[in-house]
Amino acid sequence: MIELCDVNKTYQVGESPLRALRDVSLSVQKGEYLSVMGPSGSGKSTLLNMLGLLDRPDSGSYLLNGEKTETLPEEQRAKLRGEHIGFIFQSFHLINRLTTLENIELPMMLAGVALKARRKVAMAVLSQVGLADWAQHRPNQLSGGQLQRVAIARAIVMKPRILLADEPTGNLDQASGQEVIEVLENLNREGITLMIVTHDHNLGRRAKRQIRMVDGMIETDSSTEHAPARSDTL
Repeated sequence: MIELCDVNKTYQVGESPLRALRDVSLSVQKGEYLSVMGPSGSGKSTLLNMLGLLDRPDSGSYLLNGEKTETLPEEQRAKLRGEHIGFIFQSFHLINRLTTLENIELPMMLAGVALKARRKVAMAVLSQVGLADWAQHRPNQLSGGQLQRVAIARAIVMKPRILLADEPTGNLDQASGQEVIEVLENLNREGITLMIVTHDHNLGRRAKRQIRMVDGMIETDSSTEHAPARSDTL
């Protein structure tokens, strides 16, 4: 379970403070599918970074699977990120000199997984996103939709329980975006908790739970399925 309670975050922009999050409280259960919408500067990406343990609150608390995270040393926060959270961004952040397969293997290589074992897992995940035939291609040989699917494969190769996606279709045409969303929604149906930040209202409305942010605050949080079928924790 994700539990934010009265979280605040302020950045200094020049000489002026910018309050990115204002007393944000949010509870997310295992397997939920959420979208976060709102105008630019409303705090959407800051919220995602907070949930992904990429940033710390100035005040308030963040519990991940019952563990208080905001005061943990960075090494322990990095360990939690690696164990629980996968990230997908609008820019794919793939390494051009590596093949598709090698890009997907990278998190496992950094975790010390042996070559034979990580290659087997990477090929399985590549098949899961429909790109098994593209294992030896490099990023400059792939379309935008294929690049994002490779990024998704890399994000899930360590079997995270939470997937955080920041504008995952923002650089894609409509057909490619549809393919990517279907991959993400299939992962959610398999039990991964999925949160998508988006400006696209059509995409946002696909989520079972929609959150709208304004001026660093959650303005609305509406859902037809707030209570998931399973109650086990993340």
